[in-house]
Amino acid sequence: MKKLNHHMDVYCNHRQDLVDYATPIIGCRNQAEDIVQDAFLRFLPEKNSRPPKKSGLAYLYKTVRNLAIDFIRRSAMENRHQSSGNIEWLNPGEAPSPELVNQRRTDLDTITDALSKLPEKERIAVEMHRIGGYTLQEIAHHLNVSVATAHRLLRNGLIKVVRALNDYDLI
Repeated sequence: MKKLNHHMDVYCNHRQDLVDYATPIIGCRNQAEDIVQDAFLRFLPEKNSRPPKKSGLAYLYKTVRNLAIDFIRRSAMENRHQSSGNIEWLNPGEAPSPELVNQRRTDLDTITDALSKLPEKERIAVEMHRIGGYTLQEIAHHLNVSVATAHRLLRNGLIKVVRALNDYDLI
């Protein structure tokens, strides 16, 4: 009982100083008071398996400081998680206008038609490079031609597709 009275006296005599100590660390007086109360609960002999040997006041200050730092870290982590919860690319985008959808369909039809009119090796080169993401070396190996020839096939095919798109735009 004597230990409990000593702990109560130390806490009651220095509670205001402890709150004043924690407030600038945390930035909020109400939160500082909560931290000081938590420190007091840890300071009580029943909760503490090894009571401080020397000054109970030094133990209280150290506990308040540690709890305040833990509070700041926890708050920062929660803020990071809350702010990262709103990932921009997950938000639904604006629906394209009917005119834009129609234009894209027409462009796709024009490209498909232009690809179908290409010689077979040019068409394969364009499809492998633009759709499949293959390198010129891989295209050359697949078509059994040199890299320079694969480049020429790709270039000629792309020129024809672009011309088809430009001819459509002029209509």
